[in-house]
Amino acid sequence: MTTTSKKIIIAPLNWGLGHTTRCIPIINALILEKFTPIIASDGNALEFLKQEFPTLQTILLPSYNITYGKNLKLSLLLQLPKIIKAVQQEHAVIEHFVAANKDVVGLISDNRFGVRNNTIPSVYITHQLNVLSGFTSMLTSKIHQNIIKKFHECWVPDQLNSEFSGKLSISNQPLNQKFIGVLSRFKKQKLPEVIDVLVIVSGPEPNRANFEKKLISEFKNDTRNIVFVLGIVEKHQKKWKENNCTFYNYVLSSELESFINSSKVVVCRSGYTSIMDLAVLEKKVFFIPTKNQEEQEYLATYLNKKKTAPFSNLIDFTIEKLDQIVTYKGLNAQVHTLDNVLFGLFHGK
Repeated sequence: MTTTSKKIIIAPLNWGLGHTTRCIPIINALILEKFTPIIASDGNALEFLKQEFPTLQTILLPSYNITYGKNLKLSLLLQLPKIIKAVQQEHAVIEHFVAANKDVVGLISDNRFGVRNNTIPSVYITHQLNVLSGFTSMLTSKIHQNIIKKFHECWVPDQLNSEFSGKLSISNQPLNQKFIGVLSRFKKQKLPEVIDVLVIVSGPEPNRANFEKKLISEFKNDTRNIVFVLGIVEKHQKKWKENNCTFYNYVLSSELESFINSSKVVVCRSGYTSIMDLAVLEKKVFFIPTKNQEEQEYLATYLNKKKTAPFSNLIDFTIEKLDQIVTYKGLNAQVHTLDNVLFGLFHGK
């Protein structure tokens, strides 16, 4: 008699690659716990995870297709009807799949509102129990918390004292939240630091392209060994050189892990997943938060006040500002091991 494999759908939001890459340690942990993960997403997020886990089954979900405008809050408000429609569509896709596949025993959503089901355990991953949006922060936080309440559990990737997420993850609301520790796909290695500056370009367009253009302009005459990872996920990896800079359109986890371990300094956005990855690898970093993305601006300011890492906005950044790093302590954290206690709800425990 054969036993049916217990399947769990894991679905990251396709918005940059942060939501996607922090799901990698969860997927690996599920496999170790004898579950069969099914990846559900769209766009670059789905393509990236297909390359990381080529043998796993995938589900194509409707795209939220969120775009940036000059005014981020107004832009998101105008796109709200489109986002709601996409959430309804993805919920229908998940409901149909769960109904047709009785071996699916759980759902894990990283900021995808429609990936939930009332009949099986549904988990929501976020470090933003509070969503910062200026004078509307109370409203956006309340809306997000009401979404979280529709899930059975909320997993917060941080320490209990909100060490890296600060006020973003502090809430007295009963959200069934569990602090699951720092999540990272990476491991610390002692490698020769042959890369002087590693520039990791990420985020939705057009901000990703603007970041790339500005940083290339700043480093084009630099004589040090500079490596750019551009965050453009394509079918095939590309590598080329210009002056003293080496460029990659994208790299998968193992190669990026090696690059970061081999770098003296990292320059990147202050996205939360990047912060967790760099903390596990104990790196000195210079942050350039995305303009008008209040979460990144808050995190950069928060870590700067703790003398962990300096930051600059994009327009004011110059390579001379990297000299500030010597007066900052850098990021440092121990990665948390995900185990059968955390996954107990999928075992019916």
